[in-house]
Amino acid sequence: QVQLVESGGGLVQAGGSLRLSCTASSRISRMPGMGWYRQATGKQRELVARITDGGGTVYADSVKGRFTISRDNAGSTVYLQMNSLKPEDTAVYYCNALSFSNFVMYAWGQGTQVTVSS
Repeated sequence: QVQLVESGGGLVQAGGSLRLSCTASSRISRMPGMGWYRQATGKQRELVARITDGGGTVYADSVKGRFTISRDNAGSTVYLQMNSLKPEDTAVYYCNALSFSNFVMYAWGQGTQVTVSS
C-alpha cells in the first residue's frame, strides 16, 4: 500500500498563490497517473487536475488557467501550483495515484487545508 502525504496548504487572501506538494512512499514514475482532488465542507470530493506519466494534463473547468499540476518522475512528488485563488477554492486538497482507467488506486491521505479569504 502506497502512503500519500499532502502539504503546503494554508490561509491566503483572494488573488494569492499556494503550492501544494504530495509525496508518495513509492516512486510515482510507476503510477500511470496522479491526481489532485478537493473536498469543500458539505460537498463531494471532486477532481481538480490530473497528470499522466507522459505529462499530459487535464483540469477542472473551474481551475483552468489558474492551477498547474506537475510531477517529479525521478522522485516521489507531485505538485499543484495554485494562482489567482478564489474563496470558492477553499477545501481540503488530496492527491492520489490513478490507474490507466483513471480510478483512484490507494487510500486517501489526510489532505491539506486551503482557505482563501475574501
